[in-house]
Amino acid sequence: MLIAVEGVSDRTVLELIARRRGRDLAAEGIEIVPIGGAHAIRRFVAALAPGTEVRGLCDENEAHLFTRVLDEVFVCVPDLEGELIRALGAERVLSIIDTTAFRTLQKQPAHRGRPVDQQLHRWLRSSSTRFPRYVRELVDALDPDGVPQPLDGVLGNASQPG
Repeated sequence: MLIAVEGVSDRTVLELIARRRGRDLAAEGIEIVPIGGAHAIRRFVAALAPGTEVRGLCDENEAHLFTRVLDEVFVCVPDLEGELIRALGAERVLSIIDTTAFRTLQKQPAHRGRPVDQQLHRWLRSSSTRFPRYVRELVDALDPDGVPQPLDGVLGNASQPG
């Protein structure tokens, strides 16, 4: 079975969650494939052998692209970063990240007065290296029973796609 994900960070998060749970995805016949962005899903599926089982994990804004070609799609609302922030809570995320850099964003007029979780979301996504830098620590901080449903589901731990 293949799990199609938008990018490398998505694969990393899923592999870390599986490893924490003592799962060997390769031994289970599961391969997580970053497809290079949601718009590549149609081309990715078209290149597969007929009958290949594929699940998808994508961001809310890209769900329409995935649901056009896959039957099993798990959707992160609004995206992977948002799911982790919500699962951990803003205070826990703040205890993990470099708050000096984060406070700089908070001082910007466009972000003053916004809820901290929204500020965190913007901050994690504002640099191509920021989320990958913290991904392992964020996943390690998750309560094993508090894994967001789309991540749990795409790994086969929940039965209903989001």
